[in-house]
Amino acid sequence: NLIRRLRDELGVTVVLIEHDMRLVMAISERISVLDYGTKIAEGSGQVIRANPRVIEAYLGKGAVGHAA
Repeated sequence: NLIRRLRDELGVTVVLIEHDMRLVMAISERISVLDYGTKIAEGSGQVIRANPRVIEAYLGKGAVGHAA
């Protein structure tokens, strides 16, 4: 992955704006999640994946409690 290689080899911070959560989770050490311009969560992929506000924003209210 070019982005990960550049980050690791050059030791730079990469700001990525992306809606593909698989890509975000695969290459990010720290993630900030916005919902209509408001930051609703920040942390590692594991923290973001388990955050009820993130689950609700991406999957809807009925999905909270059902995400793995």
